[in-house]
Amino acid sequence: MKKLFVCALALAMVFAFTAPTMAADWNFYGSARFATYSEDVDTRVPGVESDVDTLWATQANSRIGANVSGGDVGGRFEMSSSFGLRLLYGTWNFGAGTLLVGQDYSPIAEFYSNQVWGGDEDLLSNGMAYDGRQGQIKLIFGNFKLAFITPVTSGNIGGAAPAGDTDTTLPKMALSYKFATDMFSVKPYLGYQTYDQDTGVGTVQESVTSLVYGLGGKVNFGPAYVAANVWGGTNAGNYGMAIADAGAGTAGVNVNGGIEDATTLAYAGVIGFKASDMFIIEGGYGAAKSELDFAGSKTEDSSFSYYINCTINLAPGVFIVPEFGKYSLDTIDTAGVSTDQTETTYFGAKWQINF
Repeated sequence: MKKLFVCALALAMVFAFTAPTMAADWNFYGSARFATYSEDVDTRVPGVESDVDTLWATQANSRIGANVSGGDVGGRFEMSSSFGLRLLYGTWNFGAGTLLVGQDYSPIAEFYSNQVWGGDEDLLSNGMAYDGRQGQIKLIFGNFKLAFITPVTSGNIGGAAPAGDTDTTLPKMALSYKFATDMFSVKPYLGYQTYDQDTGVGTVQESVTSLVYGLGGKVNFGPAYVAANVWGGTNAGNYGMAIADAGAGTAGVNVNGGIEDATTLAYAGVIGFKASDMFIIEGGYGAAKSELDFAGSKTEDSSFSYYINCTINLAPGVFIVPEFGKYSLDTIDTAGVSTDQTETTYFGAKWQINF
């Protein structure tokens, strides 16, 4: 009898806690994405032939999720094709604005490009601004966003993994404001982060401070559109900005154990034309360049990417995007000696069904 009472009490508690949730409106969605490309990877090492291969695989950014709404409180979750967490947050509309708590895109992120190769690369590591989906507390007042984000302390120092302990006091911060009309939009944004790093030289920790700033926008001319973005920053790699060459844009350590700041400048542009409801043609180009005065010599690390594609809409939520392009890590120039890096030339298509 006692066991039956305990079970009944447990069921009552479950019902009590889930009843409000069951009253919420759950709108589930999914997106299946498949990549089919021929890729020519050239290491650009003298005497080494390029490697041509076929990519035929489900994209890792295929997803399933749900938007949840229930009065002033809502939320969203989204999982990848391998059931890794992409998004998970709750929202509260408190009248003057909205409070968001959980994992979401940073206020810096904006998707102006539709480059589909590389798991929907979108020129994010070559000129467009992106620093990932992160845990955060975000305040939203209309088109103004301010977020306090989990700090990033895993960035390289001087081209190598951090040498020792890291200590944080403040969260990573980002803010943006998007002014938009039917014809155009403009979005300035700013990011800041600082933490202390044991550099491995002596016993004194040094501060690694990052500052990222940029401006993006889009203009519509009837069926045509143009979008562009430019951003710069100090120690942007340590902040977590997507940069094509891993390690680029990260701070260095001088012989005395002090921090040498890296600088990055990146830009990208896109032009597109909606020929009909079935066909949208788009092309884009983006580049990034980082510089670091490290160990008595100057290092410059550059990359670029370009593409042209056509989105072919077969039915609502069903489309194919044939695309040709190049993704190049370009060169590293150290103390005047330039070294070519790997570049990939590709042609193929992304297949996608949203449901």
